[in-house]
Amino acid sequence: MSKKSKTVRCAMLGYGGAFNMGKGHSDWINSAPGMEAVAACDLDPKRMEAAKEDFPNFRTYTDPSKMLEDDGIDLVVIITPHNTHADLAIQCLNAGKHVVIEKPMCLTVAEATAMIEAGKKNNVVLTTFHNRRHDGDFMAIREVVAEKKLLGEIFHLEAYMGGYGHPGHWWRTEKAISGGCFYDWGAHIVDWVLQLIPEKMESITGFFHKRVWQDVTNEDQTQAVIRFKNGAMADIQMTTIAAVKKPRFRILGTKGGLIDDWKDPFTVNTEIDGIRAEMQFK
Repeated sequence: MSKKSKTVRCAMLGYGGAFNMGKGHSDWINSAPGMEAVAACDLDPKRMEAAKEDFPNFRTYTDPSKMLEDDGIDLVVIITPHNTHADLAIQCLNAGKHVVIEKPMCLTVAEATAMIEAGKKNNVVLTTFHNRRHDGDFMAIREVVAEKKLLGEIFHLEAYMGGYGHPGHWWRTEKAISGGCFYDWGAHIVDWVLQLIPEKMESITGFFHKRVWQDVTNEDQTQAVIRFKNGAMADIQMTTIAAVKKPRFRILGTKGGLIDDWKDPFTVNTEIDGIRAEMQFK
């Protein structure tokens, strides 16, 4: 952070064309008081030309080591393929930079531990970015769940994302690079579930199928069943081979239930003064 301006000066590490997340993060940063996007780094010089077009004042680099020598950078946002997150984050943390990493954080527990230790050793912030945590429809569901007035205590939650179709031909479909089917949209679903049931996890059981899309290495379908310390259970599914769908959320509580059937609004069934009631929320 600049001692004079007290502004957190941020650099984007990775400015790839997919989803244009380098520009997205830069715009979000520039809209936040006390933060400023000032630089970008990508191995592809053409992407640095694109960054300059988007932000003419950016300092651009094609070598992360050179970028980390820039004393005008306080925080680095890592927007690169998943298997590169750990090494790049540790490099940035050891350079004394705060780090925000696009989800998923990394691929293994060992990588996560090493990253956390590097952050502590260098006394800098390390966190993971979950943009879907702030989706309006999810925030509305989280509010209903947290209030407990209509649903009571949640004891069973089903979360689903997917359909039937080839997942594509790029690095996100290669397990060694992406981490697997659960490491893309699945990371959002897991984050949603942990927001809705903010309890310590007691056990996790996983299942997967590899049956149809043999030309890519990600699993075709993955499922995690989580049991929490308070006895609540969550069943999370991510699939590319589901020929019939199910609701995005099916949530059961001691007073009522909620179903989000991919429609706006979602539906809550509960009891009010002894009378069963159905209501819809947006």
